[in-house]
Amino acid sequence: MIQGRKYYDALIVGAGFSGIHQLYHLRKIGLSAKILEAGDDLGGTWYWNTYPGARVDSELPIYQFSDPELWKDFTWSEKFPGWEELQTYFQYVDKKLEIKKDVFFKSRVVSAVWDDSIDNWTVTTEDGRVFHSQFLLLCTGIGPSIIFPTSRALKLSRAKSITLRGSLGLTTLREESRHHWNWCDGRSSHPNYRSAPKSNFFWLCPRLDPKPSLSATPEERELFYEDKWEKGGFHPWLGAYVDIFFDQKANDEVYAFWRKKTLERICHHPPELQEKLAPVKPPHPFGTKRPSLEQRYFEVYSQPNVELVDVNENPIKEITPYGILTADEVEHAFDVLILATGFDMVTGGITNIEIRLASATYPNMFWIYGPQSPSSFSNAPSSVELTSEWIIDFIKYMKEKHISSAVPTEPAQHAYSEMVDQLGAKGLWFKAKSWYLGFNIEGKKVQMLQFPGGIPAYEKLINASAGKNYEGFDLKRYDH
Repeated sequence: MIQGRKYYDALIVGAGFSGIHQLYHLRKIGLSAKILEAGDDLGGTWYWNTYPGARVDSELPIYQFSDPELWKDFTWSEKFPGWEELQTYFQYVDKKLEIKKDVFFKSRVVSAVWDDSIDNWTVTTEDGRVFHSQFLLLCTGIGPSIIFPTSRALKLSRAKSITLRGSLGLTTLREESRHHWNWCDGRSSHPNYRSAPKSNFFWLCPRLDPKPSLSATPEERELFYEDKWEKGGFHPWLGAYVDIFFDQKANDEVYAFWRKKTLERICHHPPELQEKLAPVKPPHPFGTKRPSLEQRYFEVYSQPNVELVDVNENPIKEITPYGILTADEVEHAFDVLILATGFDMVTGGITNIEIRLASATYPNMFWIYGPQSPSSFSNAPSSVELTSEWIIDFIKYMKEKHISSAVPTEPAQHAYSEMVDQLGAKGLWFKAKSWYLGFNIEGKKVQMLQFPGGIPAYEKLINASAGKNYEGFDLKRYDH
């Protein structure tokens, strides 16, 4: 114990699904723990992302905590709830579990230093407060680090500029705008300006069909794709034949089906626009970038105030006081500029940590929903609970066995990372310049940032380590 200082068994960074789950279960095994949260309230992703139209893309009932006690008195109104209802859900969870009493809000962590002589972390917040703990649990999610363009073009005068972190006070998007421009580089999205659309309701959770697609007849495959299309959501992607992620021919066929369905929606668009939105030759294998759950994205292009500018062919030269100047010397006027330039995903929030639950250079530090876990290849709460419970069991084991610190061995870390890359290389993932691999960050190592084998296989891997007294970790016992 460090006398006269704020000492806890564990410090948790982040108050979203991961942080709440960790806190609740650490309490249950009798440990002291606090959450350090940069924001003003619970919710994590759903505290920070409150722009118009923001909603979850995993369907209910799977996108929530699995604790039956939390099911009793909360009824979701939509299958894909928006950020408002998700914030309401987190307040409900707090009412049930009394989470906020152990949260320090407005507490952005700026440094964490491990002291090997006493096996403790010293954690400092932006306002200078200092905390100490045996365990440091990172619950920062996979997308906290925004990518900002560094061009001089960002020096705006008349124009309004909006970024994601400004979304908490995002009232200007509710104004009437003369021009809404969509700068297409292959990662376009349509901002819903005035209201979030009603979600389609369906009840079956998508699950990949283990049967190879080409083992079915063309007629059977067509009926299969139609069924998934009618179900909507992620069913055409995560409910498809499993070989669409491994076999280019199977992938080409499902893309052709998607393109046929999309062309039916944009048949009134000019042919050149149709080719931009649904090209004959796809820019990457279908599904190797996360498909967007849209409802009227393609129809928006028929509006007179919407124009598609392909910056792959006609790059942005600079942002002017009145609009955007492209390489062809055309100045496009606009009212609002939205910097939807993406995130440094998975590792962006905390650098130099590139392995599943912990890293070989940081004892007693665990990352829930972190690098090379199933993370965004899975339903978030399901993945969170699996890794969180494994970590809680590990901490309990350490306490019972009088172990002061645990750190993965470098051979185990490298072997795991190589295995994940090899598993990813068996599929089509590396044919896409995706944030799944870190391609969207200049200079970032290109590697498989998520575990592509699914939650059951991941659970088997980590439980195998636990079953062998946490094989792959160096365990240091207290001196007696």
